[in-house]
This record gives sequence, structure tokens and C-alpha cells, in this order.
Amino acid sequence: MVILPAIDIQGGTCVRLFQGDFSTAQKVAEDPLVTAVSFRKAGAVWIHMVDLDGAKRGSRENTEVFLQVAAQSGLKVELGGGIRDLETVTYYLERGISRVILGSAAVKNPAFVQEAVQKFGDRIAVGIDAKNGLVATEGWLDNSTVPYLELAKKMEQIGVQYLIFTDISRDGTLSGLNLEQLEALNQEVSCQVIASGGVRGLGDIEACQQLGLYGVICGKSLYQGTLNLQEAIGKAGDQSC
Repeated sequence: MVILPAIDIQGGTCVRLFQGDFSTAQKVAEDPLVTAVSFRKAGAVWIHMVDLDGAKRGSRENTEVFLQVAAQSGLKVELGGGIRDLETVTYYLERGISRVILGSAAVKNPAFVQEAVQKFGDRIAVGIDAKNGLVATEGWLDNSTVPYLELAKKMEQIGVQYLIFTDISRDGTLSGLNLEQLEALNQEVSCQVIASGGVRGLGDIEACQQLGLYGVICGKSLYQGTLNLQEAIGKAGDQSC
């Protein structure tokens, strides 16, 4: 199972949010590249990065940070936030980003997601961010009436191979993952499922392994020291997938 340490970028700075609320942004590290390199030294192969400014504005922001990490950290970069057209997808994938995450577009423009998947295959992931089981969009600022499982099945049908599921109410809270919804998702679709939102400690990593998930994203737990990345990777096993 793959462990993906997370760096969220706002104004060029590493921050974390509480339950997706932009007003709660707190700086958690000085330098994105230095932080990424420390993750690699702990055994990580992948890193999960989010352009918070991009998610809010629907445009490409903080680009230099992501490309620098991709070029110099030795990690594969999975990037999301404000990626809503094929031009942006192509821009990042041609410049060293390994996988891009489409979020709001999955709800509002599934034809675009399908086009991206047809062109780039498994380098496209879809982020399903839910609150009370319903999908949220536009950097979690808007709620939809679409159930998360309904969206997941639709994405599976158009060829998406990776789904990242986040329970917004748990994100940044260190309260544990929503294992019930993750299990339901993993049973309903054949996609590789990556868990996100609420990881606190090794117990969360073990629970995801038991569910047979592909990966787990860890953010606040690493910065606050409730989870040791090297231990998490040791528990998860081979990171090369």
C-alpha cells in the first residue's frame, strides 16, 4: 500500500486546513522542497500536493513550487487543485508531474475527464471530496446533490483508474478516516482507492490495509507528530506501485 505524504500550498507556503476551511490555514513547514526531500529520505516514493489557491480560483497557481518538487525531490508528484481543462492537465504532465487530480470537473464536466483519461490513462486521478456523503466542489466551497458512490461509479465507467476519497468533515482533524465510506467505495468500484482526511496514526494505516486500499494520504498527522512517516511506510510495505 502506498503512503503519500501531503503538502498543501497556499501563497507558495506549506499549510494545512481544518475541515477544508481556507480561513483556518496554518503554516506547517518552511520550504516545500526541503519538506519533500525529508519525505523521500523517510522512504516515500510519492507525494500528494494540492494547489489551494488554484482550487479556489480555478486556475493554475504556485506552478513553480510543484515543478521544482517534481524536478528536484526525487519523488513522484500527484497534484490537484484548480485543474479544470486539458491545457492545464497537459501542461503539468509534460513538465514532470506524474499524476494529476481532477475534482470539481468530475461533477461539472465529466466529458473533460473522459477526454483526459483517453489521452493520459492512469496519470489521471479523480478526487471525490464528500460531506455527509454528498460531493463538494470548487475547493470545497460548494456542495452538490451528487452522492459520492454515484460519482465514483460514473468515473469508473469512463475509465478512471484512481479515486482519492476525502471526508471533508474529518480532514485536518486527526480524528481518523471514514472507514465505513471507504469500505463502501472500495466494494462498489474496481478503481484503485486512495484514502484521505483524518489520518491520525498507525491504526489508520493498518485499517486501510485491511480494507485492501491502494494508498493513504497523510498530512497533519506527519506535521504534528502523531504519525511517523518511516514507520507508516514500514507498515504499508512496498511503495513502488
